[in-house]
Amino acid sequence: MNEQMIALAAITLFAATVNGALGYGFSSITVPLALLFLSNRVLNPALILIEVPLNAYVLWVNRAELAAVWRRTFTMVVGLVPGVMVGTLMVSNLSPDWLKLYTFCVLLPLILLQAAGYRRPIRAERSAGLIFGTGVGVLYSVTTISGPPLAIALNNQGFAKREFRAALGFVRLAESSMTAVAYVYAGLFTWPSFQLVPWIVPSVAIGVPIGAALIRRMRAETFRRICMSFDAWVVAFGLSKLVQSLHLIEGNPAWGILAGTILLDAWLLWRFFAVHDAAEASGYTPVEVGRSD
Repeated sequence: MNEQMIALAAITLFAATVNGALGYGFSSITVPLALLFLSNRVLNPALILIEVPLNAYVLWVNRAELAAVWRRTFTMVVGLVPGVMVGTLMVSNLSPDWLKLYTFCVLLPLILLQAAGYRRPIRAERSAGLIFGTGVGVLYSVTTISGPPLAIALNNQGFAKREFRAALGFVRLAESSMTAVAYVYAGLFTWPSFQLVPWIVPSVAIGVPIGAALIRRMRAETFRRICMSFDAWVVAFGLSKLVQSLHLIEGNPAWGILAGTILLDAWLLWRFFAVHDAAEASGYTPVEVGRSD
């Protein structure tokens, strides 16, 4: 148990550093690694208790831009309500291993889409936001992860850098608060989950300021892209192990998921750095996540 808690503290320190730098990434780094030795029912409530104040902090820091973004994201927040309810029922009733499988299967393509820099602006923003919010609500309440799809959606819609962070903080505070309430009603806050919190809080307190300082010395898009690669490899590793334990794929062929992910991500990395090197050589700076224009 102590070894697991030390590992959790190290994982959340790294994840909090990423969150401090990008404004998101805490759960998307923590969950794939921590699920290797914890279940969703134990891990999720502990992370929710951390994410509510963490998201409130992100929103507070970027509060000046809230007036410019809340109307554009409000329908997304409304859509969260049914999604959170459905997701909470899934956490309460599905087996831990199948919940992990759902988590990894949803996460991997989302991470790779973000790594590929996928963008397609949506004109019907409000109606699409309602549907998207429901999906994000299910995803978050089951996995406590919403950063990758939210980052894709907000970048698609052309939010400026500080607007991006304010919108992200607004939606994530809403989803974490709603999920906390739903978990209370479902009786998911238990003593094993509360025991994790003292191991996570110091990591967050240390990691977030480190990340905020680190991002001033490093290009945000490069840092984000490296984090996405790490995340993709971890999720693929967990998925390869899980399909074996569930006897969905037997033996070495299961590791094809990890091998395929590594090859695809290596190609995406090569393309990313090739584009940025070419842009720097021509004197053009590529648009970054949460662009500043």
